[in-house]
Amino acid sequence: MRTKRGLNVNGIVLLDKPVGISSNRALQKVRGIFQARKAGHTGSLDPFATGMLPICLGDASKTATYMLEAAKQYHAVARVGEATTTGDIEGEVIQTCPIPDVGSKGITQSLQQFTGEIEQVPPMYSALKHQGKPLYEYARAGIEIDRPARTVTIQSLELEKWQAPMLSFKVQCSKGTYIRTLAEDIAAALGSCAHLVELRRNFVEPFTTQPMVSLEQLQAARDQGSLQEFLLPADAGLLAWPRVVLNPDQTRRFTHGNSCLLSVDELPFGKVRVYSSEESLLGLAEYSPDRRLQPSRVFNITVS
Repeated sequence: MRTKRGLNVNGIVLLDKPVGISSNRALQKVRGIFQARKAGHTGSLDPFATGMLPICLGDASKTATYMLEAAKQYHAVARVGEATTTGDIEGEVIQTCPIPDVGSKGITQSLQQFTGEIEQVPPMYSALKHQGKPLYEYARAGIEIDRPARTVTIQSLELEKWQAPMLSFKVQCSKGTYIRTLAEDIAAALGSCAHLVELRRNFVEPFTTQPMVSLEQLQAARDQGSLQEFLLPADAGLLAWPRVVLNPDQTRRFTHGNSCLLSVDELPFGKVRVYSSEESLLGLAEYSPDRRLQPSRVFNITVS
């Protein structure tokens, strides 16, 4: 159905974000290719970074908040011995340090201290807000803001290659982890400094094995009329949630934002995906111990 604002496209695109553009710019490009009415993404990548950026089109954007909690895996390359203003290749060099005289075994041992729960101080060049303004705006003005350390989880951290001064590693981590900061902290533990020169997001859970698609592939698919093959279901990021099917009367109540009673013994309490008996995704809900299904996100499904 065509509207003044675009097409009613619902689903998730696993974009392989190219280097050199912001996540928001990539989002707008995908939205334009699909001519989608609405779009969102599930966690920014810096302009110099590449890799998986899940783009949520239409009603799938209502699932983005929940997917922000997902773990992510990255491949990173740091240049040891130089620190920059931004912690990455886009900043100016502000410090040089000795290259640590250590082999791969020593690097691997040092990495072990950064696994599990660790404390990180967010970088000034980040989108975190202070008094309504992103920290990077203060940083560009030369203003340093005190930032409390935050707890993040490093699920795994592996050395890929150490050929001084370049350090390559792979990390799987919780949301809120800054890989730039991790690289700086690793170098500091080695008695040096560092900045990232390359960062690629390998995957965002639960999309650990699904292939990514480039902007060029999407444009070609649009020209060929085959965009649908790159569009995952709107709830593809929440398949671990239980699924409940409503009868027609319950469906009408749910789509109007009203709760309904269920008698489904095997359904666990908590967050669930809600479908109609015709297999239409109606939205997301909380199933409570009093057997009540309370809508939390209702999708734009017309039910007579």
